[in-house]
Amino acid sequence: MTHRPVSLHAPRGSLAADELRAGIDALLADQDGGVPLEFPPEVLTAAESAVARATSTKERTDRTEVPFVTLDPETSTDLDQAMHLERRENGYRVLYAIADVPWFVDLDGPIDHEARRRGETLYLPDRRIPLHPEVLSEGVASLLPEQPTPAFVWVLDLDANGEVVDIDLERAQVRSIEKLAYDRVQDELDRGQGHPMMLLLQEVGALRTELEAQRGGASLNVPEQEVVAENGQVHLQWRRPHPIEDANAQISLMTGMAAASLMLEHGAGILRTMPPAEQSAVERFRRQAAALGHPWPPEQTYGAFLRSLDWREPVHLALLNQATSLFRGASYAAFTRTDEIPEDPEQSAIAAPYAHTTAPLRRLVDRFVLLVCHAHVRGEGPAPELLAALGEIPEAMQATGAQAGNLERAALELVEAMALGAWEGEVFDASVIERREASESENGDGAPTRVEMQLTDPPVTAWVPMDAAVGEIVRVRLESVDRAARRAVFVAADGETAAEGAGR
Repeated sequence: MTHRPVSLHAPRGSLAADELRAGIDALLADQDGGVPLEFPPEVLTAAESAVARATSTKERTDRTEVPFVTLDPETSTDLDQAMHLERRENGYRVLYAIADVPWFVDLDGPIDHEARRRGETLYLPDRRIPLHPEVLSEGVASLLPEQPTPAFVWVLDLDANGEVVDIDLERAQVRSIEKLAYDRVQDELDRGQGHPMMLLLQEVGALRTELEAQRGGASLNVPEQEVVAENGQVHLQWRRPHPIEDANAQISLMTGMAAASLMLEHGAGILRTMPPAEQSAVERFRRQAAALGHPWPPEQTYGAFLRSLDWREPVHLALLNQATSLFRGASYAAFTRTDEIPEDPEQSAIAAPYAHTTAPLRRLVDRFVLLVCHAHVRGEGPAPELLAALGEIPEAMQATGAQAGNLERAALELVEAMALGAWEGEVFDASVIERREASESENGDGAPTRVEMQLTDPPVTAWVPMDAAVGEIVRVRLESVDRAARRAVFVAADGETAAEGAGR
């Protein structure tokens, strides 16, 4: 499953970090009441006051002797999760510690109100805009190494096949003993070595991946564009998550499924939902796969077919991009009684009910899911004020998610345009990942036939008014770049037609 990133090798393709910073500053300044950039004074004051709660062990299990470890990108400091895995006689036990953000954030208090306005931590190429004040999210509430920290601890017992057979959730005081980083951990595993906990994570992750396949779940392994800063400069590169990241994701998915099962059983909570793909979209995808010479066998599940694709193959890359059309409609569903449970609570991509519960430092909804699940486990039922708040969270997540998504896309378009400026006039090979027929208006005008093409190096996409089949390799030339408008214009290699790329 591992794919090494393809980076921009030409030195002229790198960008000065200060130029990028200025561009992002301009994007943020142009917002019209969008993503909040600064915390109000009353929020910062409340956060400073909450710091003192970090050492309180009231009504907490002492788990500080458990050797938890975290696994994150090297530079991360807002650490939501820490894990301890152990092999048992008939399977495994997973202790999954999640930052106890509710301990520091009073319901209906200043930090809560601000978090609802923000919804999630926003990650831009040169900075992050946090959900909570850094004194909490990167300080006392973060599961930093050798720091006693309040946490919710999921206790998940698994059988030998990786199936969850028992669920518990407690509030505890924990201490992570080591901050592990994805790149270093994967390098060690590739050399046949590795941290004992990571070897066990690899094993459990493989079992959970197999269970995902058996229930018809699907993972869409499209590579990501990544902006990398080196020596004061930044550049774009492909990034495909390491296998150990996939294993780590399986632990998080397992926990989210456990949370969903608790909330469904007790009749109150918030689910992450996604409707099944429409049959017409599935049939269209089957036709595309057949047309590209890589048909989807009728007896093969959707998830198994996606797992067979390798983005380095042009035809497979085209199919992976087309497959995104089947992963649409994700939302949240809150319910406070059993008769409010959605008719179909399953998250279709996972092929099981699912909830967000493992990233409360960076995502609003997780804080509420943790509180609800803990109340269910204790047999108390969620407090009335918590139940009253549940219905407001889905709308807050949708609204803030749309704002964040728009800003993140604009920032990436800016980086693409800046990176492409060094290649003006050059010709590229590109894979066609989508084709749209010409359309005509009543006066005979309209959009021409155009294709979306994917460059490998630099890793950007663009639309070109030309005709080619999905999966075909075409030749395009970069005609011009307008950095201020975040737009690049490509032409077919013969020069007859033009298109806009970044800023699409």
